[in-house]
Amino acid sequence: MQVIEYPEKAMWKEMLARPAFDTKSMERHVQNILNFVERDGDEAVRHFTKTLDRAEVENFAVSGEEFAEAASRISDELKQAIGQARENLEKFHAAQKEEPKVIETTTGVFCWRKSSAIEKVGLYAPGGTAPLFSTVLMLGIPAKLAGCREIILCSPPNEQGKIADVILYTAQLLGIEKVYKIGGAQAIGAMAFGTETVPQVYKIFGPGNQFVTCAKQLVSQTGVAIDMPAGPSEVAVFADETAVPAFVAADLLSQAEHGTDSHVLLVTTSRRVIDETLIELDKQLAVLPRKAIAEKALENSKAILVKDSAEAIKILNEYAAEHLIIAVENADDAADKIVNAGSIFIGNYSCESAGDYASGTNHTLPTGGYAKAFSGVSLDSFVKKITLQKLSEDGIINLGRTVELMAEAEGLQAHKNAISIRLENLSASGR
Repeated sequence: MQVIEYPEKAMWKEMLARPAFDTKSMERHVQNILNFVERDGDEAVRHFTKTLDRAEVENFAVSGEEFAEAASRISDELKQAIGQARENLEKFHAAQKEEPKVIETTTGVFCWRKSSAIEKVGLYAPGGTAPLFSTVLMLGIPAKLAGCREIILCSPPNEQGKIADVILYTAQLLGIEKVYKIGGAQAIGAMAFGTETVPQVYKIFGPGNQFVTCAKQLVSQTGVAIDMPAGPSEVAVFADETAVPAFVAADLLSQAEHGTDSHVLLVTTSRRVIDETLIELDKQLAVLPRKAIAEKALENSKAILVKDSAEAIKILNEYAAEHLIIAVENADDAADKIVNAGSIFIGNYSCESAGDYASGTNHTLPTGGYAKAFSGVSLDSFVKKITLQKLSEDGIINLGRTVELMAEAEGLQAHKNAISIRLENLSASGR
């Protein structure tokens, strides 16, 4: 990690920049994939699955037999762990349901809104360097709770043309039966446009690498909704003298091991914390199975020494981390001052891994600074909010003249007439 001491504000933008990619070249490449998938359907998906994933897949849909075989290979201990995570996630997301609340804004004028599930949703679970079955929980549970009528899942196959057993087990556990062995930009295209095998959906969810993120952003220009920009994973840790350097190092590495394009950031008021964290990083890194990946990610990552907590919070709000761990004295107070973050973890024992898997919150979060304007996935992500209004005779009488005056001021006579004709009708009937 690069160590930066007491940076001037003029340095912040460059200092906090995520690793840059050749986006124009990537967009051309991804758009080419999407164009072929839209035109040639399954044939194009087979071609890109073979050339990009090095897997020959004749039938993309996972069969009942494949589900059963996958479940038989999962240990009871892991099944129990997934069960506990599911229970916590269901508790947290079920509590997000809202009952319609009718408001009488003017006598006789009633307004309310209701939640209506998005009918067709597509979920993407990464499975390249790591089979992220936890993402199936994070997306599938709120989709089911929301009442989405059709839920499909795409996940990349391995070179044998198979999806990881644990992804299939988790999908089946949640009742998601339409699962397809497709990954990358071609999976996003298949869900966005539909193919002979894959149904077209209205909204696509799920994290992925820069190619998946790019594909989601491109298809969103064609009328298909997406959850958010969710690209390479990232974490920021805010630490002071009360932090445990071994914990800090473990949290930084837990994100660095996701991929070489992951980004981790340490912001601290203590030089000792930086020095001891760097020692711990070397120690813990040495025994990681994904050492090479984490090392590459750390090359683009930074440890920043600041003069006080106030400056640290300003830097962290500017960075807008996907995950933010606050390991400082009075951590709750510091968390209250954070306005830009995907998810916040408060205190030395609130490791990001808990939220990634089983605490109950959702791990599908905005990255790349998008936490300044985007929220993470929640139950609301799977519903539309439809407003309703109902005017009685008293309502149209009490509100009518206001609307007439406003419509007339905008020069929209037909709008005014829609009110006037009703008022005249009521007047003629003695109201």
